[in-house]
Amino acid sequence: MKKRVVVGLSGGVDSSVAAYLLKEQGYEVIGLFMKNWHDDSVTISDECPWLEDSNDALLVAEKLGIPFQTVDLSEEYKERIVDYMFNEYEKGRTPNPDVLCNREIKFDVFLKIALGDLQADFVATGHYCQKDVIQQNGKEIHRLLAGEDQNKDQSYFLCQLSQEQLSKSIFPIGGLTKPEVRKIAADNGLITAEKKDSQGLCFIGKVKLPDFLQQQLRPKQGNIIEISENNSVYQKVEPEFKTNEERLAFLSQPLKYEENMGKKVGEHRGAHYFTIGQRKGLQVGGTPEPLFVIDTDVKNNIIYTGQSNQHPGLFRKALRINPDEIHWIREDLRLSNGEKLEVMARIRYRQPLQKAILYQYESGLYAEFETAQSAITPGQFAAFYIHNELISSGAISE
Repeated sequence: MKKRVVVGLSGGVDSSVAAYLLKEQGYEVIGLFMKNWHDDSVTISDECPWLEDSNDALLVAEKLGIPFQTVDLSEEYKERIVDYMFNEYEKGRTPNPDVLCNREIKFDVFLKIALGDLQADFVATGHYCQKDVIQQNGKEIHRLLAGEDQNKDQSYFLCQLSQEQLSKSIFPIGGLTKPEVRKIAADNGLITAEKKDSQGLCFIGKVKLPDFLQQQLRPKQGNIIEISENNSVYQKVEPEFKTNEERLAFLSQPLKYEENMGKKVGEHRGAHYFTIGQRKGLQVGGTPEPLFVIDTDVKNNIIYTGQSNQHPGLFRKALRINPDEIHWIREDLRLSNGEKLEVMARIRYRQPLQKAILYQYESGLYAEFETAQSAITPGQFAAFYIHNELISSGAISE
């Protein structure tokens, strides 16, 4: 019997080629398009992006001669992704909808439909990542590996997957580069061969994030304060610590700013629309160096900024992940309290990997970096690697 694979056909070139390759490899392939959003009032123009993508996915399925269905997951998407996003932004955190979409929608709701209703053996997506299986003590362990194309590696977006989810997943294009994928699509007459990559929110389409957030988070005028790089807040002497946990708690704690520490340089329309490290959208001119957001205070609706991307307010040596938000893909590598592990880490998609040491304590998982990192942002996911394998991740707590 042929193994049955349900491919998440998004209407893009990557998932199109994933479906083609699986068919070539002898699988029984079904294309499934996820419709995740109904509200067209928040798209950039009057066009209906999900409809265009759905049509492209259908044309690819017809070309490949595979069955095609559309499934409406907008209710689950709103509940698990959109409501979560609004909630996080309201708290002054910056969520990553793509990581959540993979954990909650593609590899949960979608996976259950594929394995249940469609009686599939596996699901497949067009992610640039790879996986393999190793045996340990007679048990199979599924490893999530970086994609071959360093410029496109998307393993970070899958950092919250479990062993169970990985065991049912196939990533057909993980060993290819983007130009190779486009060539396969062109050689086989797939309509998506030259289609631009989607820049919108995961499976929603061309959405402007501030417009999207304004659906629920109302604009509210507040002050933009500039903090000088010479401010005494950056001259604090590191105290003596009784324990390593105390030291890490100190290093991972963000600095606390007050309005009287700096000068007002402008106004904004809502602190919850901004994120640490942001440069665009401040609309403040006349400074020798560009202004960057170094902190947001959503409670008092104040944005703190500093000049240049080297401003000391942007940098921190460590981060913490709350105990309930630590996720191990490799459960066998999970740290016990007091243990540590050398890893490579990234705190955002496409950031070059950074040397770090993980420390596990009652108060959470700490990552201490070899060099101070810019724009460690609460709500974003930190992902931890050993060589090219992603082993663990978690949402940055503060």
